[in-house]
Amino acid sequence: MRGSRRRAAAALLAGALFLTGCAGSGGADTMASDAKVDSGAAKPAYEGPEGAGASGAEKAPDGTAGSRAPVRVPQHVVRTAEMYVEVKDAVKALATARRVAAGVGGHVENETTERVDDTHVTSRVVLRVPQERYDSVLTELAGAGRLLSRKADAKDVTAQVVDVESRIATQRASVARVRALMDKATRLGDVVTLEGELSRRQADLESLLAQQAALKDTTTMATITLQLTEPESGAPAGDDDRPGFLDALGGGWDALVAALAWTLVVLAALAPWLALLALGYAVWRWAVRPRLARRTKRQAEPVDAAVEEAAEESAEALAEEGNTP
Repeated sequence: MRGSRRRAAAALLAGALFLTGCAGSGGADTMASDAKVDSGAAKPAYEGPEGAGASGAEKAPDGTAGSRAPVRVPQHVVRTAEMYVEVKDAVKALATARRVAAGVGGHVENETTERVDDTHVTSRVVLRVPQERYDSVLTELAGAGRLLSRKADAKDVTAQVVDVESRIATQRASVARVRALMDKATRLGDVVTLEGELSRRQADLESLLAQQAALKDTTTMATITLQLTEPESGAPAGDDDRPGFLDALGGGWDALVAALAWTLVVLAALAPWLALLALGYAVWRWAVRPRLARRTKRQAEPVDAAVEEAAEESAEALAEEGNTP
């Protein structure tokens, strides 16, 4: 009994050390090693026709093993298209595109509609439709107006889909094996190590499942980007291009209003300078100028007195000369 317990403990410890080493070597190497050591290996992603087994060998009519049967893998293609269509009424054409997508089991992913320069409306809509109705929807949408351009693309992702499915099968077997080891573990250290490994492998499995869901969505539903635009309204030609009386009157009024507006702008720009000049003139007119006048008057009074005195002396001298015999 003790010998069997020791052998079981040694087996669990060896399994824990093996899983720890696999965790440090990377996800791809771990899955590959798990696939080799797993006694109950996962089933292949696709089996050959007529129920070929995991070995892929097909028996000959005489009962002996024959050559490997060819594996038929369904093709997975991502289809996208982009179309530019000129229509008379973009709003009505957009409603028609929605109705066509809904009629084949598709839906509108996003939509943008805007009016350009108040002359015409443009709309951009992204439609998701089933792959089997892809061509018919393109034909119907192109007939809504005048087709300006069309671009279609098909990308084969079969290898990627098969790879993801195979990795999912291997990862599920790896998770199941770690769970089985956890059920047999008795030591706390072994349980902690196995729980960490189980969490990492479950996270890898969830990531692969998310990739599988994204691939399934893109390979089952095609994406069509439709750009709808109305023709631009042109200006009338001929004699209507010449301006009339009302046009000239309106143009003159606009010019007058613009001139007045610019005049007000210039006056507003010069207002601080004009205010400063007005203040300087006021100071000179009512403060500086009267003082200068008074000072000039005081300076002129002695000169006038001297002139008058000289004139009187001259008059007296002339009078004396006239009285001399």
